[in-house]
Amino acid sequence: MKNLLDNFNEILLYLKEYKSRTFLTMFGIIWGTITIVVLLSFGVGVKKSMSKNMHGIGESIVLVWPGETALPYKGYGIGRPVLITAEDVMLIKNEIREICLASPEFSRWNTYIRFKDKKQSVNLTGIIPEYGEMRNIIPCPGGRWINDPDLNERRRVVFLGNKLKNFIFGKDVNPVGEYVFVGDIPFRVIGILKKKTQNSSYNSRDEDRAFIPSSTFTTIFGEKYVSNFVFKVKNPHDSEIAQKKIYNILGNKYQFDSEDEEALSIWDTTEMDKFVNSFSMGMNVFLGIIGVITLIVGGIGLANIMYVVVEERVKEIGIKRALGARKIVILRQFIFESFIIIGIGAAIGLIFSLIIIKIVSMLPIQEYVGTPEFSPAVAVISISVLAGIGFTAGYFPARRAANLNVVDCIRY
Repeated sequence: MKNLLDNFNEILLYLKEYKSRTFLTMFGIIWGTITIVVLLSFGVGVKKSMSKNMHGIGESIVLVWPGETALPYKGYGIGRPVLITAEDVMLIKNEIREICLASPEFSRWNTYIRFKDKKQSVNLTGIIPEYGEMRNIIPCPGGRWINDPDLNERRRVVFLGNKLKNFIFGKDVNPVGEYVFVGDIPFRVIGILKKKTQNSSYNSRDEDRAFIPSSTFTTIFGEKYVSNFVFKVKNPHDSEIAQKKIYNILGNKYQFDSEDEEALSIWDTTEMDKFVNSFSMGMNVFLGIIGVITLIVGGIGLANIMYVVVEERVKEIGIKRALGARKIVILRQFIFESFIIIGIGAAIGLIFSLIIIKIVSMLPIQEYVGTPEFSPAVAVISISVLAGIGFTAGYFPARRAANLNVVDCIRY
């Protein structure tokens, strides 16, 4: 421990003696550290932002629309419409173990929502309570989502999208408890959608929609068949298995080929997650390579300086060897010196990186690039790269120093 401390003090004295050279060497390491940390932090932020925006519609959900048969099957011709009931959706949920949640969805376009003199044409949607959990629908404080009593008692209650609410009631009004007319029928407002980012949608964005219990929807409008249904898989990797089972169940019941892709139209949002993960991985690798290259340039500068240091201290090395210092001691000293330069440069670079990340996170650009985040993964990658460069930059000059001939060194 004492020898290590002595080496440390000796190295610090040497670095102080050549301040300009030490600073220029460290600058490359500082800049490289800032580059790799900031770029990777931006990569993490962009991935989280993309994932959040994608999941505005829901996470690990699959949407299914009934279509028409395109293949003849057991004597039945093509072009037959596939009609699905709410009972079919519940059957699918109960029969397929990969599915944890499912909801029928009844839709009616061009339905007017009216309050006093304000009127808006919307997509009116009838669903069951599980729909909200799947679709990432969160009510604003003071309101609530549709529940089981609403469904069982066919209550005339409505949940409004936040943008729809703003148009009808205004931004500063909380309309929970108020009555609006859906067509000519009064409905009590029970909740307003909490504002969310939603990059993908179907029918229309949730902020523009009005939701009522499916039982109320079918009672008022007499609809028997669903417009579509939504289900959530327990594990995103099981999505394709669940889809095949749905084809088999509905194909057996409604007599269509389970290979007939036109019979059902499916939107698997788990594919978006795969895209985001692949895109983010590629982007992080690209950004990481840029940062690593910058650090390597700094490492080359450090290695060159260490070679110069060896040349300047040839006589000192010879005296140490003559007094009994082993090669490993000389080797360790120069590697240790390079690690000190790397360590100080990395620490300064990290401090500046965190300051930059903090400043950027305060700017109004989160909607476009997310919030840069210094994660444990970024820390591990940065430390690993720095350690590798520090060892490589110090090892070869140190090995040259350790292998110098003692007599030649003293004569130098």
